Amino acid sequence: MIPSSWPVIGHDWAVANLERAVHEQRPAHAYLISGPAHVGKTTLARALALALNCTSANDRPCGVCRACRLMTADKHPDVQIIAPDGRSLKIDQVRALQHDLALSPFEGRYRVAIFDQFETATVEAQNALLKTLEEPPAYAVLIVLAADPELLLPTIVSRCQQIALRPLTLAQVREALMSRWRVALDRADLLAHLSGGRLGWAVTASQDQSILEARATALDNLAELLKADRVARFAYAETLTKKDDRTRATLDLWRTWWRDVLLAVSGSAAELVNLDRIDHIRALAQQVTVEQATAAAEACGRALWQLDRNATARLVVEVLLLDLPVTKA
Repeated sequence: MIPSSWPVIGHDWAVANLERAVHEQRPAHAYLISGPAHVGKTTLARALALALNCTSANDRPCGVCRACRLMTADKHPDVQIIAPDGRSLKIDQVRALQHDLALSPFEGRYRVAIFDQFETATVEAQNALLKTLEEPPAYAVLIVLAADPELLLPTIVSRCQQIALRPLTLAQVREALMSRWRVALDRADLLAHLSGGRLGWAVTASQDQSILEARATALDNLAELLKADRVARFAYAETLTKKDDRTRATLDLWRTWWRDVLLAVSGSAAELVNLDRIDHIRALAQQVTVEQATAAAEACGRALWQLDRNATARLVVEVLLLDLPVTKA
C-alpha cells in the first residue's frame, strides 16, 4: 500500500517502486523522470530526496525530522536542484555539481542532485553529466527531469532508471483541487478539464487568475486570426514569438481547441476540454470541415514537436498560421 507520507498525488506505481527502493536501501544511482510540464516530475523527485535522507526509523519521509524540515525549506546541504540558467542548463552548472559530488554527504545518507528541465541542457552539459553517470559515487543519487527522453542523448537515457509519468485522470485532478486546495466544484471541474491531467498547472491556475486571462486572450486572438489575411497572421507570429514563455503554451492551448472543434464537427460524444466555450466551439464547427479541423489539430501538434527540437519559433508559428483555415468575418 502506498504510504501516505509521500507528498505525491497520483502516480501510485512510481511512488510504490521508489518507496520499495528506499525501504530496501537500494536506490538506483540515477533516475530519469519524464512527462509533460506540470505533471508532477519535480514533486516526485523532491519526495524521493526527502525519503532518501529522512532519519525516521519508520516510513520515510516522515516530514518532521530535521532532514525533512531542511529539505522542505530548500536548505538541506546534501540536496541540490539545478535549474536552467536562462534558456539552457549549462556545462558550468554540471561541473559545479561534480565538484560537490566529490565530497561525502554533510549530514544525510545521500547527496541528491535534481536536474530540472534537462532537455534544455547543452550538448556539452549532457556530455559532462555522462561522465558522472558512468562512475557515480556510491553515496550519490542523480535525478534527471525532462519532458521527453528523446530530447536527451541516448547515452544519458541508457544510464538512468526511467520513470515516465502520465497525466492524472480528470477525477484525480478535480478531487485534489477540491479536497486539498478548497476549490469550488464548478471551477475545479473546468480546471481539471483544461489541465490535461497536469495537477501542477491546475493548482497554479486556481491561485493565479492571470493564467485564465491569458488563455482567454489566446483563444480570442485565434478567433480573429481565422478571419485575418496572411499579413495579419505573420504580424501576430512576430508578436507572439517575442514572448518565449507564451509561445508553447499558446500552441498547446490551440491544439486542445482544435481537438474540441474536431469532436464537435464529427458529432463525437466525447467530452470537450474547453467547457466554458462550448458555444464558440459549436459555432466554429459550423464553418469548418472534419478535414480542416483535423489538419489544424495536427499542425499544432507538429509545431509543438518542432519547438521542442529548437526550430526557429517565428518560422514555426508562421507555417502553422498558414495551415489554419479561413473563416467568415
